[in-house]
This record gives sequence, C-alpha cells and structure tokens, in this order.
Amino acid sequence: MINLEPGSIKLKADAADKTDAIRQAGSLLVENGNMQPGYITSMMEREKVAHTYLGNGIAIPHGLPKDRDLIVQTGISVVQLPAGVEWNPGETVHLVVGIAAKSDEHIEILSNLTYVLDDEATVARLAKTSNPDDIIACLTNRGSNGQAAVETVASDFAKFVDIAIRGKAGLHARPATVLANLAKEFQSEIRLRYGNQTANAKSLVSLLKLGVEGGQTIRLMAEGRDADEALETLQTAIASGLEDEEEEQNPATLGHTLQFESVAIPGIAASPGIAIAPIFQFKRGKMVFEATAKDPQAEMTRLRQAVETAKLQLQDLYAEVKEKSGTGKASIFLAHQEFLNDPELVEEAIAHLQDNRSAPWAWQQAYEQRANSLQQLKDPLLAGRATDLRDVGRRVLRLLADKVEDEPSLPHYPIILIAEDLTPSDTAGLNPELTLGFCTAYGGPTSHSAIIARSLNIPAIVGAGPAILNLEDSTPCILDGESGNLYPQPSPTDIETAKAAQKDLQAIREAEKLACYQPAIMSDGHRVEVVANIGAAAEAEQAVNAGAEGVGLLRTEFLFLNRSQPPSEEEQLAAYSEMTQALNGLPLIIRTLDIGGDKAVPYLNLPAEENPFLGVRGIRLCFQRPDLFKSQLRAIYRASQTGPVKIMFPMISTLEDIRSAKKLAEEVRLEVGADPVDIGMMIEVPSAVMMADEFAKEVAFFSVGTNDLTQYVLAMDRGHPALAKQADGLHPAVLRMIHQTVQAASAAGKWVGVCGGIAGDPKGAVILTGLGVAELSISIPSVAAVKAKLRGLSFAKTQDIAKRALKCRNAQEVRALL
Repeated sequence: MINLEPGSIKLKADAADKTDAIRQAGSLLVENGNMQPGYITSMMEREKVAHTYLGNGIAIPHGLPKDRDLIVQTGISVVQLPAGVEWNPGETVHLVVGIAAKSDEHIEILSNLTYVLDDEATVARLAKTSNPDDIIACLTNRGSNGQAAVETVASDFAKFVDIAIRGKAGLHARPATVLANLAKEFQSEIRLRYGNQTANAKSLVSLLKLGVEGGQTIRLMAEGRDADEALETLQTAIASGLEDEEEEQNPATLGHTLQFESVAIPGIAASPGIAIAPIFQFKRGKMVFEATAKDPQAEMTRLRQAVETAKLQLQDLYAEVKEKSGTGKASIFLAHQEFLNDPELVEEAIAHLQDNRSAPWAWQQAYEQRANSLQQLKDPLLAGRATDLRDVGRRVLRLLADKVEDEPSLPHYPIILIAEDLTPSDTAGLNPELTLGFCTAYGGPTSHSAIIARSLNIPAIVGAGPAILNLEDSTPCILDGESGNLYPQPSPTDIETAKAAQKDLQAIREAEKLACYQPAIMSDGHRVEVVANIGAAAEAEQAVNAGAEGVGLLRTEFLFLNRSQPPSEEEQLAAYSEMTQALNGLPLIIRTLDIGGDKAVPYLNLPAEENPFLGVRGIRLCFQRPDLFKSQLRAIYRASQTGPVKIMFPMISTLEDIRSAKKLAEEVRLEVGADPVDIGMMIEVPSAVMMADEFAKEVAFFSVGTNDLTQYVLAMDRGHPALAKQADGLHPAVLRMIHQTVQAASAAGKWVGVCGGIAGDPKGAVILTGLGVAELSISIPSVAAVKAKLRGLSFAKTQDIAKRALKCRNAQEVRALL
C-alpha cells in the first residue's frame, strides 16, 4: 500500500495549462524523492501517445514504461485545481493525480479512483476541500479513524444465492452480456456482489467493473415480485457457463522460434504468422464538435437517435463478421450493442446535457468515464474491455460530431499497421491482402481485436509499448506473430530468414488447402455439391480459390446498403457480370433483395416496425417497390447471358408470393429478351415447409435458410445475445422441417440446398447430407473443412446418423451423435 501523506498533496493550486499542471504534479514527486527530474519529461511525452484523462474532472499523468529507471520509489502526488484546467478539448480537470510507479503498487489507489469517478458530489467536494485528509481518505479508502471512508457493500437482499463463475476468463464481456440481458427480463431489482463491491446485474458496465475472475464466488441477490424466478433462472445460466466459449487458436504455426540479427521490439504474440513490409502509422481522425448547445431537448433527441443508428450499424457488422469468421467472433458486436442498451450509460450521458452542453460532449464524457473505470481493473481481460467501450463510444460520437478531421486512409499497397491500439471495428475492416500484419502499443492477446485477427489469419503483436509509435512511416519491418517480436530495419539475412519461414508456413497451409479442390465424393460414391455464400463481387473469385463449386447464395444487399440512392440497373449488371466471369462457368444463384425494417436504408423511407422480422421484408418489400424489383430482375436476366445464373426469391410464405414473383420475373425476361433461367425459393418460414408439396410444383429448387428457419421455428431471435446459442439449427424441430422439405422436393423431382449456418458446420453438413440435401452453400473459410469431412464418410453412414438425429429430443443430443 502506498503511503500518501499531506506533503504529496498541493491544495488550491492554479495551472496555466495542462503542461503546467503535469509539471506541478511531477515536481511534488521529485521533491518527495519518488523520481528523478527527467521523469517529468516522460510524463509529458506520455500525453502524446495515451489518454490520461480519467473522467469526471480527474487526470492521472504518468511516464512511459521505457523511463521507469528514473523512478526511485513508487509514489503518488495530487494537485488540486479549484478553477480547473483544460486537459483535452471539452475536458476540464480539477484533480491531477501524478503517478511514479516501478510496477503495479499504485493499482489500489487507481481502483479507488474508479469508484470516486461515479460520484460527482465527492469529486466536487475534493476539488474544493482545504483538508488534505479528505483526499487521502478517498484515495486510500480509509478515514481518519482507520475505518473505511465509504461503505462499499450495499445491504444484501433477503433472497440470494452464492455461486461460482465458470471458465478461466471470469465475468468478461460475453458472459456479462448474457447475464445482463437475462436480468433485464425480470421486474425485480437484481444485484451481484463480489467481495465488498456490489453491481446492478442489469448493467453491463456495472458488472464488468466488478472484475470477477474465473472460479470466484459471487452472491446473486434479487428483491421484487419475481425474485424467486429470477434467482433460479440466473443461477442456472451461471452454472451452465453463461454461453461462454474458450477461444480457439490458429493451428498453422511453425512450432519453433526464429533467430534474427536485428534488435527486436518485444510485444505479446496475438496471432501467428510472418509479415515483411514497410510500416504505416495508424492515427485516428479528430472528432470536431461544439461543447455547448442552446436546446437541451433537441440534444437529447440527437443523442438517442445516434445511439439507435449505431445499434443498426453494429447489427450489420455482426452479420458481416459472422459470415467471414463465424458466430463466436461476431458475438463481439452483440456485446457492443449491449453497451448501447445499458440504461445507466445513456442516462448518464443525458445527465451531462445540463448547463447547455452538446450531445457529443455529453456522450464523450459518459463513455470515457466508464471506459476509464474499466481500464483500471486488475484483471487484464476485463480491463481490455475498455477498448470495446471506446470503440462503441466513438461510433456514436462520429454520428454526433460536426466533422471528422484528419480521417485516416490506409494505403493501397501492402503494409504492417502500427497503432496505439485497434478496436474490434478497426480490425474487422482490415483487408488481409493489404494489411499483412499489425502491431499495437497497448492491448492484450485476449482483446477482441486479437481474436478477430486470428480469424482473418492476420499476424499480430499487441502490447509492444509506445516505442513503436516513434517508428517512421515506410520503415521496413519483420513482424513475427508467433514470438511476438517486431524487427525494424531488418538485415538482408533477416529478410531471407523471414521469407523462408513464410514459405514453411505457406506449405503447412497449402497442405491443408490442396484437398479443397477435390469434389466432396463420399466413400460409397455419393456426391454433394459444396458451394459458397458471398456478399460482394470480389468474393466470387475468393470462393473459387477456396474450392467452392459455385455460389449457392449471392446476397445482393451489398449493392443497396450504405448509400443515399438505389443502385442503377447498369451498376447491378456490372457486379453480376463480374461474378459470372470470375466463376468461369460455375453456377451463380442470385437471391433478390432481402431487406426489411431491420436495415437502415435512408432512400427506402421504411417505417420503424415493432418486429421487423415479421414485417415488410424480402419479397414483401419487393412487391411494394416494383421499381427496385424490376430493375434488379432486368440486371439479373441480362447477366444470365454471361454465365449460368439462377434466381432465388427470399421470404416466400404463401403460394401467392411465389406466383406473383414468377409472373413479374417472366414479364421482365420477355422485355429483356433473355432465355429462361431456373427459379428457386428460400425455405425460411414454417408455412413454406408445410406447403412444400405445392411449392415444389412451382420452382426448380429449394434453398433452406437455416438461420431464419431456426428463428421462426423456435421463436428465438437469432441475434439475441442471451438466446443465440439456444437458437441452434441442429435442434430436432428444425431438422424435421428440413427432412419434410427434402421429402416434398424429392417426390417432385426437385433438389434441395441449404445456405444457412449449420451447412458450414462439419457436424451439420453430415446430418444435412444424410437427410438428402444435395447442395451445401457455406462461408468461404469453411469449404475445405466440410469437403474433407464428407469425403471421410459414406452416404449410408450419414443417413443412419440423420435418422437418429430426427429422433433426438434436443440439439445437445443431436450434437452428441457426432
């Protein structure tokens, strides 16, 4: 414990600017023998690479890690500035807490600051107190009589249960998201106590601040009309692990350490692989906005609208990352949505609108205070979630800002990206062909950015320290993601060593990939077509390179989203033709526009719907907007003259739907003068399954969208963070629907494909094959694994497994078969 004495505190000080304030705090530390004068310069340099504004009028300036040899002994100083000093635009500091720390002895004081942050009245009192003991008591959590200065334990409710948190990672973002969402389903007040701190179980940030580690016991308490039911439900959820999953690692590694002549900048290995390229320093754009506004009510409306828009953006990002990297990685963005659903965060921002403050200023204050609170937690995994909260915060702030200055633009040539830190949104948007690797000054291997980097096969290093931020752009580097070392200015010998290592890694990956071009012919000669789901023109070629035998689902929404007006017929024709050329004779199934009220498309002027998944979406929207529908159909029929194309209609629920769509398509075909093409339909809703006999007479094929079918069959929102894992496409109810669809199609001589998530799961592929599904349309990265799985089995074996799966009682029993 640091001994904070009155001599370390300067009351009623005045500072000309931030630099002067830091110098005063540093001088106190020098005078008290904590550090050498040179460390003050290091504290100034730190401000250039990191945020030391903690929030609510408190800043914590400290030096760079490389200068710790200038520290004599760990110490804290406090400079009180009653009049305040501007730290950064819109940030006024009244308490400057200078830190000189050789290791982590100061953590307890920072932990206490975390709780002071949430108490504006306490901060206001400390900013004007004339008694240094007041400040000492708050920062050391002791009063003048040696007792606790503040009561940190709220009274326990009469009804409670004690239970241990499963998993190594503890109550981090994903399980905390699930717990908070479950708690919100009950009317009772629900609290969670860990040690001597208590949290609102319905607030994600409040839960994360507890810093509950894996294996630790917490007390779950409830008070209200449904308290018993709440405790039973939440206890069961915690006992089952809160849907947490162990993070998978990339298997393609060299298995040995590379030796280089150049001096390394050590970091933490986050994603394996070798990158050789010049570096590029990533710097964030500056959000420009006024700190004040005249109409608080209008600012509150602006704020709420920005939050809702950001939620829609995150839902789209979830879908995009899920397709690229799977549900586990994409769920990061469900947790991001949950930050925005936190009522305490939004209400705190609204509270900051007082005194004619603007919406962007108020929002920045609220999310930065919460992020700084998380950042001070001892558990590095939980502290890393501060990056996620800032990612979400900046997303909303961008919507509120007047403009963004110096917006970064990545080069159009291969680079190694250098950054202070990268958010999950930053990482998800990287192009692995141009960003060959990245290295961050801060962050850890369990950060969400590191997880996404592994899923994208981008070599990455984190936590390399601020020294990397001093490297000049275009400096040649070698990044070794396996050892966690960055080598600036490598020698010719080093480059040859790195290139040889790259070849070895490539050989490992090629050995895994080579078999992907072999068809999925099973041991008894049965063949299944394995094709790809794509959502952009460029992905057609990627699908072929991954071994896909065509495209079973082209999501055309990419042409319609994130723009101010719909795409022209010519623009669509160009995109579809680009794909047919890339596929070079392989089939392309184009799904017509599948957008509804859940997507933000300004030019459609779609009204908000209470339940957009049951509203005007898919074919229903196309019927309401025949101008869009006909333009798309014209482009598709014209593109059919450049390669084999099939048309597929989404969200078909009645015979009238398919007949009307076909009638309109035939009218367009005759106008264009194109040859007929096969027309199919999505099987996504129970009515389509129950009427499959009749539908089979209308179309050439069915494609089962298991994601939506699961959602509608089980009545579970597939994007719901608490229900997503239960909405399992391998549930027997869903499998029986698929079985009924295949039987109806077979009786009519038609084939059935599956383009939903379970087709890309090797276990799901086995059962679907056994049910008689002829085509599996899956995400590009899954092609090789699914083909390999099927080649190792006989069709008879999969049929036997499928028969047993249909008799199971739940998804767990189905998965146990495999």
